[in-house]
Amino acid sequence: MNISREKIVQQATRAGRRTLQLGKEAGGQIRRFSKRTWGILAVCAVLIAGGLWWFFRPEPPKPVFPVVEVEPVRTDDIEIYGEYVGRIRAQQFVEIRARVEGFLEKMLFEEGTYVRRGQPLFIIDPKVYEARVNKARAQLNKDKAIAQKAERDLQRIQPLYEQNAASQLDLDNAVASYESATAAVAMSEADLTQAETALSYTTVSSPISGYISERSVDIGTLVGPNGKSLLATVVKSDTVRVDFSMTGLDYLKSKARNVNIGQKDTTRKWNPYITITLPDNTPYPLPGLVDFADPQVDPETGTFSVRAEMANPDRILLPGQFTKVRLLLDVRENAMVIPTKSVVIEKGGAYIFIVRPDSVAERRMVELGPELGNRVIVERGVVPGEKIVTEGYHKLTHGDKVEPVAASEPVPAAQTEESAEPEN
Repeated sequence: MNISREKIVQQATRAGRRTLQLGKEAGGQIRRFSKRTWGILAVCAVLIAGGLWWFFRPEPPKPVFPVVEVEPVRTDDIEIYGEYVGRIRAQQFVEIRARVEGFLEKMLFEEGTYVRRGQPLFIIDPKVYEARVNKARAQLNKDKAIAQKAERDLQRIQPLYEQNAASQLDLDNAVASYESATAAVAMSEADLTQAETALSYTTVSSPISGYISERSVDIGTLVGPNGKSLLATVVKSDTVRVDFSMTGLDYLKSKARNVNIGQKDTTRKWNPYITITLPDNTPYPLPGLVDFADPQVDPETGTFSVRAEMANPDRILLPGQFTKVRLLLDVRENAMVIPTKSVVIEKGGAYIFIVRPDSVAERRMVELGPELGNRVIVERGVVPGEKIVTEGYHKLTHGDKVEPVAASEPVPAAQTEESAEPEN
């Protein structure tokens, strides 16, 4: 309520006149006061007017402190990742080759389809190899007949020698003939086995189950060791492997965190795993576990190879693809994190503003750790629960009094207008 000094004096004068008028009406005459009495009345009027002015005076303006947004320092289990470029390859990649020479007669599969282990794929002209099998079998039968005769001759000579009816030379010749015939039988059996094996190679079968490529040669082509031996390839890709490279520095950092890449550790709640990004920038839903790390660094590149296995039941991942690999390197438990926007970087280091319980801003140097998106880990310099300034710190100096508001609360309109004013 705004009342000026002049209005109070005017109201007091009117009240005095009203009192005199009432006195005249009551007594008919007004008593003439002395100068001293008038002085006392004047002092009383001034005191009353001053009291009324003091009571109704406008309140002095309150000091305006800068409004800043604050957020408490939180602790969380922070997962630290590294990003690399990886290449997908099949768990098994087998080349189907002709092991014997001949003309390719038949193809027993559809290109690009799933084939099972042991399924016939190609037929090579078997006539020559069938003839070799028949020849080896006939030679074996001949050698067996010779061996049987040699055995009967030995059985006849043996008792005659014991009765001195046959000489030692006759016995030695019979034994030698029998042993020679037996060896010939063994040799013929080996030749027959070799011929049958070569004949079996004329039917080319799949050594694994997987998806087969298109044929590499046409029907009627001469294939084999002296010709085109590669016929097709079979890929087993229901499980794929992802190869990528890490630097020697990554290795040292992982050892410093007591993490052995490529080895399972039962003492931890987690193990290094990867996630990958598909060519359309969508994440692949299944993770992969790192199961191998090369024990040596390539001196030409300064990197070492790392491998992870990943399930691929729907064949979304194709061998040969390049992809982005995101590897979990470490999990920092109960790490202190603050918003990245609250940190000021300068030559002397990094600092933030802390708001003390008495609403005084304190400039504090901090040691930062890894940055994760819009948050950063603080190694030292703050304690959990302290309130840090996230907005409005650009106008603060050490020791300023501030009006803190939570980051989720709206900033007052007065502060919005103040923030638009240029700095002095």
